[in-house]
Amino acid sequence: MNSNYTFGTKEAQPEEDPSVSARLKRLENDYEKSGMRRTVEGVLVVHEHNHPHVLMLQIANAFFKLPGEYLKPGEDEVDGLKSRLNERLAPVVTSYNQNELAQQQDWEIGECLSVWWRPNFETFMYPYVPAHITKPKEQKKIFLVHLPPKNPLGSQEHEAPRRPALRAVRQLATVRAPTIRHTTSTQPMEEVRGERVEFLCRMLHGEDSSILLGD
Repeated sequence: MNSNYTFGTKEAQPEEDPSVSARLKRLENDYEKSGMRRTVEGVLVVHEHNHPHVLMLQIANAFFKLPGEYLKPGEDEVDGLKSRLNERLAPVVTSYNQNELAQQQDWEIGECLSVWWRPNFETFMYPYVPAHITKPKEQKKIFLVHLPPKNPLGSQEHEAPRRPALRAVRQLATVRAPTIRHTTSTQPMEEVRGERVEFLCRMLHGEDSSILLGD
């Protein structure tokens, strides 16, 4: 990738659920114990050949997802997202770099780009709570993650798990207008294209693009 970042590998991080149906079943079990699930995900954008790319995780060569995960009951959204990004993307801490990483690996979480709701124990999510739903089963917030102009650790790498693997998806630039459609876990880009897509476009092509893209 022609950017100011390098990419390495980490030990395999298998998914908690072997299938979508298993994930929905766990959601149902968790809902009975703790109520509505809260999920946070981050949008990280870089340039390759002067073209914006959204970084996503590929799960078992089957589908893509934004980095992030569900929160524990009572956990803060920003702190929780930082923790999930560190789990997935932060460099491996060694005796040689632990002091540097402790100072540098503090993600800058920006604006909330969109909020999505799961009304039932199904794959469909909406950018609003349907009128007949009084107790949604999951709320998902997608945040912009600001990247520094270049890798602050120099020779250190921003590393991604071997499974899932970090991939740059060339889909964002093809989005010309926001559309609202049903989305599943195999269609994370639909969630980015929600009500705040005009903000992301302004950041990509406006005066603030250097802040977003780490260009």
